[in-house]
Amino acid sequence: MRTVGVEEELLLVDPESGEPQALSSAVLARAAQDDADQVVFEKELHNQMLEFATHPQSGMDALHAEIVRCRKEAARLAGESGCAVASLATSPLPVSPSVAVGRRYDWMAEQYGIATREQLVMGCHVHVSVESDDEAVAVVDRIQPWLNVLAALSANSPFWQGKDTGYSSYRSRVWQRWPSAGPTEPFRSAERYHRRVADMVATGVILDEGMIYFDARLSRNFPTVEIRVSDVCLQADTAVLLATLARGLVETAAREWRAEREPVTHSVSLLRLAAWRAARSGLTEELLHPATMHRMPAETVVRALLEHVEDALADSGDLDRVREHCEELLRHGNGARVQRELLERTGSLRDVVTECVRLTQG
Repeated sequence: MRTVGVEEELLLVDPESGEPQALSSAVLARAAQDDADQVVFEKELHNQMLEFATHPQSGMDALHAEIVRCRKEAARLAGESGCAVASLATSPLPVSPSVAVGRRYDWMAEQYGIATREQLVMGCHVHVSVESDDEAVAVVDRIQPWLNVLAALSANSPFWQGKDTGYSSYRSRVWQRWPSAGPTEPFRSAERYHRRVADMVATGVILDEGMIYFDARLSRNFPTVEIRVSDVCLQADTAVLLATLARGLVETAAREWRAEREPVTHSVSLLRLAAWRAARSGLTEELLHPATMHRMPAETVVRALLEHVEDALADSGDLDRVREHCEELLRHGNGARVQRELLERTGSLRDVVTECVRLTQG
């Protein structure tokens, strides 16, 4: 069974006003005092962010329990530091982000200017174990068309600087400002993948391999494929759904590679259009079908994804739960829809944030 790990970035907010708070250093210091030998929380680009990473898990119940545990622990540490955590992919309220201290972040601020200063966005990254770099690259080549369905399911960032953007995932549009971000054409081999990465670093436009922000990449620290297209999800259940689907995609792709089936390839231009469509619509309108790149209702495309990974999900025992959760998301909506419904009901973005603080730990 392939193991799965999840990294989530959380927004630090004032528990009363809902405004982002630059208190990550205080929260991290508090975490280090509690358990200096096993700190799961990490600093991120902005002081209003906090990141945690789960341990690799083979069972989705165990992964769910760990995500909930990490979120609750983040909430406790934040509360002791004078703030709260919200699993929001952008801040609904206006904010002037502050870049964290460090040589790396200083370099990014100097190199990319306003794009760095405005990058207060929170994502969810899923790591799925692989057996080799060759298998990893074969997987990356084959999952590209399906990643935008994951992005639509996770969409949780409709607001930016106090306004409705018209997008379900505005985070993904802000993220695309990085020069190395986005989908990729097929690499065909591990050697070609590593040569491309080396060539990109050699340009000096990016600092190092850690700034390879492909939608799916080989992790430089773990034997995993890292899928990076998703917003941080409002609820832990949705994060587990994404992780389960990601594992299903990786396993399906690996089986196709072993069977010597060629990947379904689309140009980067088409993949970027599919990404835009997913960011704009989420689950409320149409998406581009991964196989044809034709417009179809979101529910049709989500069910096509389920059909694509059905065998892998059945073999891991996850199929029924994934089907049930996908149908629930299609009925009740993703985080973007929940946020908009909260605003319609309360008339206050502050109340949206307050309720999302509660849902983060639910």
